[in-house]
Amino acid sequence: MSARTALIVGASRSLGLGLATEYARRGWEVIGTVRGDRRTGLHDLAEASDGRVTVESLDMTEPEEIAALRERLAKRTLDLLFVNAGITRGDIPVGEVPTEMFAEVMVTNALSPMRLVESFRSLVAPTGTIGVMSSRQGSLGLNTKGGHDVYRASKSALNQLMRSYAARYADATHTLLLLCPGHVRTELGGPAAPLTIDQSVPGVVDTINRHGGEPGLQFLNYQDQPVPW
Repeated sequence: MSARTALIVGASRSLGLGLATEYARRGWEVIGTVRGDRRTGLHDLAEASDGRVTVESLDMTEPEEIAALRERLAKRTLDLLFVNAGITRGDIPVGEVPTEMFAEVMVTNALSPMRLVESFRSLVAPTGTIGVMSSRQGSLGLNTKGGHDVYRASKSALNQLMRSYAARYADATHTLLLLCPGHVRTELGGPAAPLTIDQSVPGVVDTINRHGGEPGLQFLNYQDQPVPW
Protein backbone atom coordinates (compact mmCIF):
# COMPACT_ATOMS: atom_id res chain seq x y z
CA MET A 1 0.00 0.00 0.00
CA SER A 2 1.45 3.35 -1.05
CA ALA A 3 1.85 6.13 1.48
CA ARG A 4 -0.80 8.80 1.68
CA THR A 5 0.17 12.27 0.49
CA ALA A 6 -0.37 15.60 2.24
CA LEU A 7 0.19 19.07 0.81
CA ILE A 8 0.74 21.48 3.69
CA VAL A 9 0.77 25.10 2.64
CA GLY A 10 2.79 27.32 4.95
CA ALA A 11 5.12 24.74 6.47
CA SER A 12 8.36 26.65 6.97
CA ARG A 13 8.00 27.07 10.74
CA SER A 14 5.70 27.01 13.74
CA LEU A 15 2.42 25.06 13.41
CA GLY A 16 2.90 24.37 9.72
CA LEU A 17 6.33 22.83 10.28
CA GLY A 18 4.90 20.90 13.22
CA LEU A 19 2.18 19.45 10.98
CA ALA A 20 4.70 18.46 8.30
CA THR A 21 6.88 16.82 10.93
CA GLU A 22 3.99 14.90 12.48
CA TYR A 23 2.62 13.63 9.19
CA ALA A 24 6.07 12.51 8.07
CA ARG A 25 6.52 10.74 11.41
CA ARG A 26 3.28 8.88 10.76
CA GLY A 27 4.51 7.62 7.40
CA TRP A 28 2.86 10.08 5.03
CA GLU A 29 4.52 11.66 2.05
CA VAL A 30 4.54 15.39 2.69
CA ILE A 31 4.80 18.26 0.25
CA GLY A 32 5.39 21.44 2.22
CA THR A 33 5.52 24.98 0.93
CA VAL A 34 7.73 27.86 1.97
CA ARG A 35 7.74 31.47 0.89
CA GLY A 36 10.90 32.79 -0.72
CA ASP A 37 14.22 31.04 -1.11
CA ARG A 38 15.74 31.22 2.37
CA ARG A 39 16.52 28.01 4.22
CA THR A 40 13.90 26.95 6.77
CA GLY A 41 13.19 24.18 9.23
CA LEU A 42 11.23 22.43 6.48
CA HIS A 43 14.42 22.08 4.44
CA ASP A 44 16.10 20.43 7.43
CA LEU A 45 13.14 18.09 7.82
CA ALA A 46 13.24 17.20 4.14
CA GLU A 47 16.95 16.37 4.25
CA ALA A 48 16.41 13.97 7.16
CA SER A 49 13.26 12.35 5.77
CA ASP A 50 14.62 9.79 3.27
CA GLY A 51 12.58 11.43 0.53
CA ARG A 52 9.24 11.47 2.36
CA VAL A 53 9.24 15.28 2.59
CA THR A 54 9.68 17.64 -0.35
CA VAL A 55 9.79 21.43 -0.40
CA GLU A 56 7.95 23.69 -2.83
CA SER A 57 8.12 27.47 -3.06
CA LEU A 58 4.86 29.42 -2.81
CA ASP A 59 3.67 32.86 -1.85
CA MET A 60 -0.02 32.12 -1.78
CA THR A 61 -0.94 35.81 -1.89
CA GLU A 62 0.31 35.78 -5.49
CA PRO A 63 -2.24 34.09 -7.81
CA GLU A 64 0.39 33.33 -10.44
CA GLU A 65 2.41 31.36 -7.88
CA ILE A 66 -0.67 29.33 -6.95
CA ALA A 67 -1.19 28.56 -10.63
CA ALA A 68 2.46 27.58 -11.11
CA LEU A 69 2.41 25.19 -8.14
CA ARG A 70 -0.87 23.70 -9.36
CA GLU A 71 0.80 22.99 -12.69
CA ARG A 72 3.87 21.44 -11.04
CA LEU A 73 1.69 19.11 -8.97
CA ALA A 74 -0.89 18.41 -11.68
CA LYS A 75 -0.13 14.68 -11.79
CA ARG A 76 -0.23 14.16 -8.02
CA THR A 77 -3.19 12.91 -6.01
CA LEU A 78 -3.54 14.41 -2.56
CA ASP A 79 -5.14 12.68 0.40
CA LEU A 80 -4.91 15.90 2.38
CA LEU A 81 -4.71 19.54 1.38
CA PHE A 82 -4.10 21.67 4.45
CA VAL A 83 -3.71 25.44 4.27
CA ASN A 84 -1.95 26.97 7.26
CA ALA A 85 -2.11 30.75 7.14
CA GLY A 86 -2.31 33.48 9.69
CA ILE A 87 -0.83 36.91 10.19
CA THR A 88 -1.78 39.58 12.68
CA ARG A 89 -0.67 43.15 12.82
CA GLY A 90 -1.23 43.79 16.49
CA ASP A 91 -4.16 44.61 18.73
CA ILE A 92 -5.38 47.81 17.10
CA PRO A 93 -8.98 49.08 17.30
CA VAL A 94 -10.52 48.77 13.87
CA GLY A 95 -11.09 52.50 13.52
CA GLU A 96 -7.33 53.05 13.73
CA VAL A 97 -6.32 50.32 11.27
CA PRO A 98 -4.80 51.60 8.02
CA THR A 99 -6.56 50.42 4.89
CA GLU A 100 -3.41 48.75 3.61
CA MET A 101 -3.04 46.74 6.83
CA PHE A 102 -6.66 45.64 6.74
CA ALA A 103 -6.30 44.49 3.14
CA GLU A 104 -3.05 42.64 3.87
CA VAL A 105 -4.55 40.62 6.73
CA MET A 106 -7.75 39.83 4.82
CA VAL A 107 -5.91 38.76 1.68
CA THR A 108 -3.48 36.55 3.62
CA ASN A 109 -5.89 34.98 6.09
CA ALA A 110 -9.12 34.69 4.10
CA LEU A 111 -8.89 35.30 0.35
CA SER A 112 -5.61 33.50 -0.41
CA PRO A 113 -6.45 30.23 1.41
CA MET A 114 -9.72 30.00 -0.50
CA ARG A 115 -8.08 30.75 -3.82
CA LEU A 116 -5.74 27.88 -3.10
CA VAL A 117 -8.54 25.52 -2.06
CA GLU A 118 -10.48 26.33 -5.24
CA SER A 119 -7.40 25.79 -7.39
CA PHE A 120 -6.29 22.49 -5.83
CA ARG A 121 -9.61 20.81 -5.05
CA SER A 122 -9.46 18.66 -8.18
CA LEU A 123 -6.14 17.16 -7.04
CA VAL A 124 -7.66 15.92 -3.78
CA ALA A 125 -8.83 12.29 -3.85
CA PRO A 126 -12.63 11.89 -3.79
CA THR A 127 -12.50 10.69 -0.19
CA GLY A 128 -9.67 13.05 0.77
CA THR A 129 -9.67 15.99 3.14
CA ILE A 130 -9.40 19.75 2.63
CA GLY A 131 -8.46 21.53 5.84
CA VAL A 132 -7.80 25.17 6.66
CA MET A 133 -6.32 26.57 9.86
CA SER A 134 -8.88 28.79 11.55
CA SER A 135 -9.08 30.06 15.13
CA ARG A 136 -11.56 30.35 17.96
CA GLN A 137 -11.10 34.08 17.44
CA GLY A 138 -13.05 33.61 14.22
CA SER A 139 -16.08 32.52 16.23
CA LEU A 140 -18.82 35.15 16.51
CA GLY A 141 -20.39 33.33 19.44
CA LEU A 142 -17.18 33.24 21.47
CA ASN A 143 -16.28 36.89 20.94
CA THR A 144 -17.22 38.34 24.30
CA LYS A 145 -14.08 40.40 24.96
CA GLY A 146 -13.18 41.89 21.58
CA GLY A 147 -9.61 42.82 20.73
CA HIS A 148 -7.44 41.91 17.74
CA ASP A 149 -10.27 43.19 15.59
CA VAL A 150 -8.84 42.62 12.14
CA TYR A 151 -7.40 39.18 12.88
CA ARG A 152 -10.77 38.10 14.29
CA ALA A 153 -12.56 39.51 11.26
CA SER A 154 -10.22 37.73 8.85
CA LYS A 155 -10.81 34.35 10.49
CA SER A 156 -14.58 34.94 10.57
CA ALA A 157 -14.38 35.78 6.87
CA LEU A 158 -12.40 32.60 6.25
CA ASN A 159 -15.05 30.55 8.03
CA GLN A 160 -17.83 32.20 6.01
CA LEU A 161 -15.99 31.60 2.75
CA MET A 162 -15.52 27.93 3.62
CA ARG A 163 -19.25 27.64 4.32
CA SER A 164 -19.96 29.15 0.92
CA TYR A 165 -17.46 26.76 -0.64
CA ALA A 166 -19.12 23.78 1.06
CA ALA A 167 -22.53 24.91 -0.21
CA ARG A 168 -21.22 25.42 -3.74
CA TYR A 169 -19.82 21.89 -3.86
CA ALA A 170 -22.50 20.24 -1.74
CA ASP A 171 -22.41 17.10 -3.88
CA ALA A 172 -18.65 16.60 -3.40
CA THR A 173 -17.40 13.83 -1.12
CA HIS A 174 -14.43 15.69 0.37
CA THR A 175 -14.09 16.10 4.11
CA LEU A 176 -13.93 19.83 4.84
CA LEU A 177 -12.42 21.03 8.11
CA LEU A 178 -11.81 24.37 9.75
CA LEU A 179 -9.30 23.63 12.52
CA CYS A 180 -8.61 25.59 15.68
CA PRO A 181 -5.20 24.59 17.09
CA GLY A 182 -5.79 26.14 20.49
CA HIS A 183 -3.84 29.03 21.99
CA VAL A 184 -0.33 27.96 21.02
CA ARG A 185 3.03 29.42 21.97
CA THR A 186 4.02 30.78 18.57
CA GLU A 187 4.95 34.18 17.19
CA LEU A 188 1.26 34.78 16.63
CA GLY A 189 0.02 33.22 19.88
CA GLY A 190 2.62 34.89 22.07
CA PRO A 191 5.01 33.53 24.73
CA ALA A 192 2.31 33.29 27.41
CA ALA A 193 0.10 30.88 25.46
CA PRO A 194 -0.69 27.70 27.43
CA LEU A 195 0.04 25.19 24.65
CA THR A 196 3.27 24.25 22.93
CA ILE A 197 3.38 23.21 19.29
CA ASP A 198 4.15 19.65 20.40
CA GLN A 199 0.99 19.64 22.52
CA SER A 200 -1.28 21.07 19.82
CA VAL A 201 -0.15 19.44 16.60
CA PRO A 202 -0.76 15.73 17.40
CA GLY A 203 -4.31 16.63 18.37
CA VAL A 204 -4.84 18.56 15.14
CA VAL A 205 -3.57 15.59 13.12
CA ASP A 206 -5.65 13.10 15.09
CA THR A 207 -8.74 15.24 14.50
CA ILE A 208 -8.09 15.53 10.78
CA ASN A 209 -7.47 11.81 10.39
CA ARG A 210 -10.44 10.82 12.55
CA HIS A 211 -12.87 12.60 10.25
CA GLY A 212 -11.38 11.36 6.99
CA GLY A 213 -14.07 10.08 4.65
CA GLU A 214 -16.85 12.17 6.25
CA PRO A 215 -18.28 14.54 3.63
CA GLY A 216 -19.24 18.05 4.63
CA LEU A 217 -17.83 20.93 6.66
CA GLN A 218 -17.00 21.00 10.37
CA PHE A 219 -15.37 23.62 12.61
CA LEU A 220 -13.35 21.73 15.23
CA ASN A 221 -10.57 22.33 17.71
CA TYR A 222 -7.43 20.28 18.30
CA GLN A 223 -9.29 18.16 20.84
CA ASP A 224 -11.92 17.20 18.24
CA GLN A 225 -14.55 19.40 19.86
CA PRO A 226 -16.97 21.57 17.84
CA VAL A 227 -16.24 25.30 17.88
CA PRO A 228 -19.25 27.64 17.82
CA TRP A 229 -19.61 29.56 14.60
